[in-house]
Amino acid sequence: MKPALWQVILSESDRSVLERIIARKSSEQRVVLRARIVLLCAAGDPDRLVAEQLGINRHTVRLWRQRYCEQGLAGLQDASGRGRKPVLDEKVKAAIVSQAVRPPAHQTRWSCRSMARAQKVSASTVQRLWASNDIQPHRTRTFKISTDPHFEEKFWDVIGLYLNPPDKALVLCCDEKSQCQALERTQPGLPLGVGHIRTATHDYLRHGAVTLFAALNYLEGKIVSLLAEQHRHQEWLRFLKRIDRQSPKGLALHLIVDNYATHKHPEVRAWLAKHPRFHLHFIPTSASWMNLVERFFRDLTEQVVREGSFRHVKELCERIVAYLAERNANPTRYTWNAKGEDILRKIQHARQALPV
Repeated sequence: MKPALWQVILSESDRSVLERIIARKSSEQRVVLRARIVLLCAAGDPDRLVAEQLGINRHTVRLWRQRYCEQGLAGLQDASGRGRKPVLDEKVKAAIVSQAVRPPAHQTRWSCRSMARAQKVSASTVQRLWASNDIQPHRTRTFKISTDPHFEEKFWDVIGLYLNPPDKALVLCCDEKSQCQALERTQPGLPLGVGHIRTATHDYLRHGAVTLFAALNYLEGKIVSLLAEQHRHQEWLRFLKRIDRQSPKGLALHLIVDNYATHKHPEVRAWLAKHPRFHLHFIPTSASWMNLVERFFRDLTEQVVREGSFRHVKELCERIVAYLAERNANPTRYTWNAKGEDILRKIQHARQALPV
């Protein structure tokens, strides 16, 4: 007896494929629905009953049953050329992308809305095109390439201390955080709570500033510090003497410092000559990122100074001292992992990309 015109007869291989489509979480739901229709029709259920079980129209059931009978599994896929046609002209798309890197006259950059007005499209269209092409006109990354003529020599000198610290020695990353301001908000703000963020007044009272001298022990993560009202060679010399007192005798001290004039003052040089266990390693100019104590200064700024409100300089100093004591009790070490060759390669690429 011949089968009915549109009777679904499934092979074992087709049944296996349809069952995998239904079980696979990544399958498109419209394809899953078509697979269910074919499986139910193969069980002998009429169109009306299949439509009721799946909550669809019986004409939809008849369509995909017939498509499978005519084309097999290939018939369950959408035909080419189907679907909504693009309404945005390709020239407009190209203009939105290409002009994004060329600011309009008398402006520094395009915004989604200004580009949308210029190209007569919606702002969401511009946003989608920029996002798909990784274009972000609103963002800027700061940089500074060192012009130090002895850059590589100083670079390897400092990196060598990080990657291969000398025996019987301490590596100390030293710098000053000047102008730590004691700012008092003019009104108390609301604390952080469920459903709302913290608040703070935009204006404040200045009660003075203090300078923090810090030496980060690279291997242990502990901090030797000094708070001072001024930032001169006299304070730097006092700080060096404190490092000398608080460091174990018999160990060489390798200090990584920047090129600030106080670090090279004649009185400082004379004192260092009398204390040969001190060895100063100067980072290249415009390369403060090489000094890991700057990473500690960022933590201090974010966790203590920037969002605090201080009635006087003494209160700010007390807060800093308490933070340092807690940190030294549970020190956090910053480890240098980047390879020197990779850094130099990136710097060379940046120099080549910059206009002469």
